[in-house]
Amino acid sequence: MKQEPKIKVREVMTRDVRTIDSLASVREAMNQMKEYGFSSLIVDRRDADDEYGVIAITDISDQVVTKNLSFDRVNVYEIMRKPIISVHPNMDIRYAINLINRFKLSRAIVLDGDQNLLGIVTLRDMVLRYAVARESQNEQ
Repeated sequence: MKQEPKIKVREVMTRDVRTIDSLASVREAMNQMKEYGFSSLIVDRRDADDEYGVIAITDISDQVVTKNLSFDRVNVYEIMRKPIISVHPNMDIRYAINLINRFKLSRAIVLDGDQNLLGIVTLRDMVLRYAVARESQNEQ
């Protein structure tokens, strides 16, 4: 019996994460998404006791575009999802995949033990990395 690939979240996560203040307008969020080529932004915590949030293109589509609201008059905090699921960088991606799937999400933020934002990991990236690792094991 072959052993399953051991891949940690830190090996798959994207460290280049963009954050935005919750008081920013949706237009500001869209401009950042366009500038950096991202489909989501992490919403900063207000203080150390707060939690991170996320705003994604789907939130803007569902809560602003379909309701014909103004991109300039709606603030990020009004449509963001908070709190967002977080994982530890040393977590095995099989468990991270299971956690994200359980909540029917597509991404999670990566936090260290002090709750500092280290990056973001997507279900897509983890599944593809796992599949490649498993295929290479089978070829050996």
